[in-house]
Amino acid sequence: MALNGDVCVVTGACGFLGRRLVRLLLEEERLSEIRLIDRQIKLEDVQSFNDCRGDTRVRAYEGDIRDSAFLRRACRGASTVFHMACLIDVRGKVEFSELYGVNVKGTQLLLEACIEENVPSFIYTSSIEVMGPNPSGDPVYNGTEETQYKCAVKFPYGKTKREGEERTLRANGELLLDGTRLATCALRPMYIYGEGCRFLLGHMADGVRNKNVLYRLSLQEAKVNPVYVGNVALAHLQAARSLKDSNKRNIIGGRFYYISDDTPPVSYSDFNHVMMSPLGFHIQDKLPLPLCLLYLLCFVLEWGCAILRPFIRLVPPLTRHLVTMLNTHFTFSYKRAQVELGYTPRYSWQEARKGTIEWLASQLPEIREKIET
Repeated sequence: MALNGDVCVVTGACGFLGRRLVRLLLEEERLSEIRLIDRQIKLEDVQSFNDCRGDTRVRAYEGDIRDSAFLRRACRGASTVFHMACLIDVRGKVEFSELYGVNVKGTQLLLEACIEENVPSFIYTSSIEVMGPNPSGDPVYNGTEETQYKCAVKFPYGKTKREGEERTLRANGELLLDGTRLATCALRPMYIYGEGCRFLLGHMADGVRNKNVLYRLSLQEAKVNPVYVGNVALAHLQAARSLKDSNKRNIIGGRFYYISDDTPPVSYSDFNHVMMSPLGFHIQDKLPLPLCLLYLLCFVLEWGCAILRPFIRLVPPLTRHLVTMLNTHFTFSYKRAQVELGYTPRYSWQEARKGTIEWLASQLPEIREKIET
């Protein structure tokens, strides 16, 4: 079902995934209005959509996701909220209070704004990290939403994303002020790659510093299934269309969905090599240390940083959680999203790889110049 004539709100609209979703909405739907919410929005951010906006009004709402009055203004009269804004932290750089404030409190305030402003549909961008891997590194092979997994999420980012997701799904069916009910769902994408991925840029910069040799921090057998950003954006659009469909709304409301595509399963480190080998990069054959010693080194680094924390806040370059995540086989199927949301990946692996490599190639000269100077 089309969203024609609707008003959509996208939080985190200037981010990697947010930009792709906004462009897709403008290209695929005849919206009345789309509202971009972010902490900072430049004029060029809004103008970047001029080539595809058509008659849709694009409005910028710059503010803090923890400001309830701001959120109410942004949601007033809206039909669908895509909640993508969050703080991503895989190394423990961000204070937990800040992560919790944005990823949990911000989500709760946004849900409350939807209830107060009679917004009927809410789609939460979750993360594979709400599932794990757990500290034991137990693997998952082609998991589904029914997969039972002993998960004790300890890392702050995963904990806050999990609580944000739980609050979203619990809000499904909440009574709105106009007497109708809120419908919510959550999407759990795998590691998202594509044009604009800052993690790929970071790995490429490290490779440049290491004389065009990429670091290996993942065992080859620890496979994951990355997902292309264009396909993740499409899954969000399909979720919004499904929530608008009265026949599907009661089926998907309150549920979460894994979002992957047909990108071949591969380890994180080897995925970097697949993307960067055409640009002249090689990769280390082995981990810098045997895995057990790598865990021990991380423990010592974490312990040392904890001892010094009352005097100075240091962040270890590598943690046990990150090593576990990078070295656990963790793959999931998108079949339930295909059946219930009508999601089928639009971009093939060949198309996604080609586009990403071309984008990386365009960024490489600037990265080399910065590092060499």
